[in-house]
Amino acid sequence: MQTPNYSALLRAVCASFLLLTASACGSAPTHDAPPAPGNAGLLAQIQAEVGAAACDSTQQCKTIAIGAKACGGPERYLAWSSKDYDGKKLKALAQAQAEASRKQQQADGMMSTCAIVTDPGATCEAGRCVLQKSGLGGSTAM
Repeated sequence: MQTPNYSALLRAVCASFLLLTASACGSAPTHDAPPAPGNAGLLAQIQAEVGAAACDSTQQCKTIAIGAKACGGPERYLAWSSKDYDGKKLKALAQAQAEASRKQQQADGMMSTCAIVTDPGATCEAGRCVLQKSGLGGSTAM
């Protein structure tokens, strides 16, 4: 009668487990995929609309939701200035970009962390609107 070789059996089980794990990870959709070409163009237009976000006071600083998470809500926020700009085109671009993100995520079967991204608010620093640091709150222009 032959004694089983447990170390060889253990190595085979571990190798099978690692192979199975690696193949499962490789096929799962991720939320860190690069934006679709149309989305990248919309993001560039949004950045161009925001421009330098020049301000004289915090009252001129607004935030706008950008993108869409697969579970709902925006991916992030951008600060913009109402100093010389009403933001209508920016709002339309942001809505179009969020809709394009949702459609792309649905088509790709994308998932996200479902973490809630809250509006940090914006403030005027050195003549430029910037997002406030976490926990300071603020208002949105949406």
